[in-house]
Amino acid sequence: MPDPTQPLTPDQAARRDWMSLLAKSAPAALKDRFDTLPAIPTHHFLRQPEAGAVMMRGRAGGTGAAFNLGEITVTRCALRLETGEVGYGYVQGRSTDHATRAALVDALMQTDRADETRAAVLTPLASDAATRDRARAVKAAATKVDFFTMVRGED
Repeated sequence: MPDPTQPLTPDQAARRDWMSLLAKSAPAALKDRFDTLPAIPTHHFLRQPEAGAVMMRGRAGGTGAAFNLGEITVTRCALRLETGEVGYGYVQGRSTDHATRAALVDALMQTDRADETRAAVLTPLASDAATRDRARAVKAAATKVDFFTMVRGED
């Protein structure tokens, strides 16, 4: 098991980023991007897609003591390509197809098809996510209130 106190290697950081992107993507968006890939290699499941619950934890103010916030449903999947690469998919909700596609993309990113997979799936998903983030920021900025104190001059 990796030591959490050690910094991630560039490969580990890149994998963390694409797995996060896959987990946060909308199932329909991932399906649309995934369907543009040419033939998917033969694979077999190490762990069939299955739904379960995980405990979410929070911190008061982001820095206080951790507390159990509640459970969320997560679907996970693990598979191996015929060439030996293992892919994992963990997604929120009960979509077994979403978890399977995420695991397949994870596995494909470890093959010589990584550039093709990045261009067809990850880059468009990242662009969609950036667009959503900008729209959310604009919406939040529209509700911004500036508070200030006026000096009344009664000294």
